[in-house]
Amino acid sequence: MRNRIRRTSGIRRFDLRGIAPSLIAIVGVGLSAGCNYTFQAGAGLPSHVQTLAVIPFENETDRFEISQELHQLLLDELPRTFGVRTGGEEFAEALVRGTVRQYFVQADSYRPEAGGDRTQVVQRQVRVQVEVQVIDQVNNLILWENAGLSGEGEFLDAAGDESAGRVLALERVVQGIIDGLQSNW
Repeated sequence: MRNRIRRTSGIRRFDLRGIAPSLIAIVGVGLSAGCNYTFQAGAGLPSHVQTLAVIPFENETDRFEISQELHQLLLDELPRTFGVRTGGEEFAEALVRGTVRQYFVQADSYRPEAGGDRTQVVQRQVRVQVEVQVIDQVNNLILWENAGLSGEGEFLDAAGDESAGRVLALERVVQGIIDGLQSNW
């Protein structure tokens, strides 16, 4: 006896008329339960923070300009990155404060001179180390802090432009603050 094989496209058809009301009921119960969990990875700041105060950092170095340069970079980058406004300390929901702990220039790259008895510095590096806190003033809570955040900026010794290395180091410090806040949530 031979079995009859019915050829099909391989796609089974389901009758959704019985499933649809059940699916609607399950979704409705799920929505009415009011799930309180929200995923905020990368959000940076809590949703209630609309205004951010950036306090000029204290400066423990002999470079008076570094605190002002860092302050300006923070004022430029933080509001743009997190979608907040800047404001005064007494009105802001969050504040950024800190201290510039160290500033130094070191020689990173050398090469021997023609005579072989001396070396020539090819590249130098500026290193800036800060201590920083970001505080939620509404909930009186430290959102993020780092006591040893540092940034390095290289510059060619022949150019002699230490300020280019300093700017790069400060930009990396600011990026470290942004990355720290974004990873905190």
